[in-house]
Amino acid sequence: MAFAPGSLSDDAAAWKGQSLVGVQQLDEAGLNLVLAHAERLRGQPRDKVLARQRGKILANVFYEPSTRTSCSFQAAMLRLGGSVFCVAEATSSAKKGETLEDTARSLACYADVLVLRHPESGAAKRAAVASRKPTLNAGDGVGEHPTQALLDVYTLCREMCGG
Repeated sequence: MAFAPGSLSDDAAAWKGQSLVGVQQLDEAGLNLVLAHAERLRGQPRDKVLARQRGKILANVFYEPSTRTSCSFQAAMLRLGGSVFCVAEATSSAKKGETLEDTARSLACYADVLVLRHPESGAAKRAAVASRKPTLNAGDGVGEHPTQALLDVYTLCREMCGG
């Protein structure tokens, strides 16, 4: 699994199965690819978008509270036709001492992609290395929140650049 700077570039096929743990993984071409894809999805009728992830399962794993981030990932997957299960630290085996890495490995048996919110910087990368499934960093303490950064850039482009 590549986490090197620029490892997510303009080759869309190379993104398949990859994790997004930090914005440094994106080069300018990769960022433009994400923004263009988001704009294409935004312009499609909802019924056309709905089937894109049919049969896929997202594990929404949150070790700290976050209403907007958690709900946005859930809504996005549901709108793409997939399904979601949620795991909160309070009800997970982390309370019994299970490591983040063990949790990621276990959840990879049930889900096609993991979304992780964790209070420790670097936790998303640790989970991505342990899991055989793509992992999206939904915030790791004072570390990074690359999905929020991408949303912010997309919003700025739409508002200031006209799309």
